[in-house]
Amino acid sequence: MTLAAPRPVAGEVLDLLATRPLVALTGAGLSTDSGIPDYRGPGAPARMPMTYQEFVATPEAQQRYWARSHLGWQRMGRALPNDGHRALAAIDPLLLITQNVDGLHEAAGARSVVALHGRVADVVCLGCRTTSSRAALERELDALNPGWLERHGWVESRPDGDVDLDDTRDFVVPRCPCGGSLKPDVVFFGENVPPDRVARCYAAVEALGRDGALLVAGSSLTVMSGLRFVKRAASTGTPIVIVNRGETRGDALATYKLEVGCSEFLVALAEVRAPGAPVGAR
Repeated sequence: MTLAAPRPVAGEVLDLLATRPLVALTGAGLSTDSGIPDYRGPGAPARMPMTYQEFVATPEAQQRYWARSHLGWQRMGRALPNDGHRALAAIDPLLLITQNVDGLHEAAGARSVVALHGRVADVVCLGCRTTSSRAALERELDALNPGWLERHGWVESRPDGDVDLDDTRDFVVPRCPCGGSLKPDVVFFGENVPPDRVARCYAAVEALGRDGALLVAGSSLTVMSGLRFVKRAASTGTPIVIVNRGETRGDALATYKLEVGCSEFLVALAEVRAPGAPVGAR
């Protein structure tokens, strides 16, 4: 059932979710109010993110990725949680599954979070598998590429934390002390989500049963990494609420589909579940 009007129909959805145990699944649409563009929202341009296979194929591909990502980080790294993130932290679902890599749920104070695709604030060596801080790498990139930000800081941001930039030939990329290539510790297109993350999410969804609910906010569910949890909830009879502007691949499975803004709906839900509590309160 697709519902565009926030009232009175959204009131029925709020009543449904008011006291049920919840698992939440979020996507890029939740972070647009923080200034991070999404992939597939209404009016979003077609985007072709670099695949894992492209990234590991050549040093030139890694140079291109890091040159763009270094610019994009100046914006994504400074993004702040919005009302939707704070509301979900206040709602405190049994598990918050996010497809986003921006870390804004954690910054808002959410407690039980599975970042399906990792966090762009972390870096991993593809050789020795050592992880390190993105902030430390950014300082090194600044030192190796003086003036890069000043010359290219105007280019358009993209949802995965990089930018649209063609000429990256002069960009210098450091390597791990072991000699290995550095990669953001996120799941690229063409990579698989680590099995332990998937298992934890499946377990949480399966535990909901008919008395709980799965809430999807800001995801088109285009990729299977998120859609599979909607399918699993549907198979066990768990009510599914999807809040997203635009169609999703899970619409046919939804108990309710709301065409409203994520932040406004989540703030309303937080108030229903904890009347009188300010958003973000514990």
